[in-house]
Amino acid sequence: MAADQPISKSLRRFLAEHHPSAFLLAAQLILLLLYMVFDGLHSQRAVLSGIGGLILALVVWVVSRTPGSHWVALGLAMPAFVLSILSAVIVDANLLAWSAVVGVLLYAYAAGSLIVYMMGDFKVTTDELFAAGATFTLLAWAFAYAYLACDTWLPGSFVSSFTQKETHTFLEFLAISFTNLSATGLSDMVALTGPARVLVMLEQFTGVGYVAVVVSRLIGLSISTKARRKVLLLEEKPEETSKYSSK
Repeated sequence: MAADQPISKSLRRFLAEHHPSAFLLAAQLILLLLYMVFDGLHSQRAVLSGIGGLILALVVWVVSRTPGSHWVALGLAMPAFVLSILSAVIVDANLLAWSAVVGVLLYAYAAGSLIVYMMGDFKVTTDELFAAGATFTLLAWAFAYAYLACDTWLPGSFVSSFTQKETHTFLEFLAISFTNLSATGLSDMVALTGPARVLVMLEQFTGVGYVAVVVSRLIGLSISTKARRKVLLLEEKPEETSKYSSK
């Protein structure tokens, strides 16, 4: 036991010194690759749900490092994990829809907490740059769950341009979510019902607003920080002025 304590302390120190947003972003991208392999196979959705539990733990950890309440995140993460496992084992439309609704609340809350974290000061850290990417994936997941809930409760809300499938996999909802959030418009799925179209428009508005307000602010602060450092360097070393002005 005594030997385990230094290891646990070292692990906590390692995690504290590194960037939690980077871990979350990497985990989300890895999960995206796993959806490519397992999505659509109900017998293996429990595997994805179990791995998703790690994502939920990372979400709670990331929120705890922001102004957001980790208790709220934990209160959403626990039922989200339980419902995701149940919906993977039991074939029930209402259970799947409610699991998706809780997922929407959790990922939207985590994304909002990260946005408040990034907007809370006038400097840009490495973790905030990773947070910008992690927030984008959180928003994409939140709307993908919203599409899943909408299509579960209102079958036929989305249709594929190339196939006539009545049901869609979560990876397909992620695909339309990423394309709407990034405003690329490359998805082969089309929203048909009123609620589905409203969700699509809300995500497009969210994506444009996120880039215009949050991402552009981080870029502007990064540029101004580099400019201030350059001015301070020139003030400390006047002889460097001619070298910089010649570039």
